[in-house]
Amino acid sequence: MSSFEASVNSNVVKKLKALIVDDDTITRMILKALLMKFGVKTHEAKNGQEAILAHHSGACFDLILMDLYMPIMNGRQTTKELRDMYVCSLIVGMTSQEKEEEKKSFMDAGLDYYYQKPLTNDESHYLVEKIKGNALSLSKLKSIDLIHMLIY
Repeated sequence: MSSFEASVNSNVVKKLKALIVDDDTITRMILKALLMKFGVKTHEAKNGQEAILAHHSGACFDLILMDLYMPIMNGRQTTKELRDMYVCSLIVGMTSQEKEEEKKSFMDAGLDYYYQKPLTNDESHYLVEKIKGNALSLSKLKSIDLIHMLIY
């Protein structure tokens, strides 16, 4: 790996951001602590409406952890609206209840992954590695585009 690629890679890791969308304060604190262990900067929303407003304000996230059951706007509605807004973030649905028909309905709204609460350290690590891989792929494409522009 060249020093340029190493520099790009280290910058990408620092830029990873996650939005935690959950109405439960304790859950948000736990998820924040889990993600911060892996160097992810976190932002919080107490319901789906706050998540939508954050995106309308120009916020952009690599990962969105989405609770299913919330007041004002639930996770299913929020996920569908985010996808309708062409939000490409990795959206991970979470709920404490394991009902197959609700899981399917939540996934159909546009989730990338679904986990039953509580999210474990291993699951969090897997998701962070997944978004790192996505971010690195994008940064490599940008680097190739930059080199292509310089040559031609």
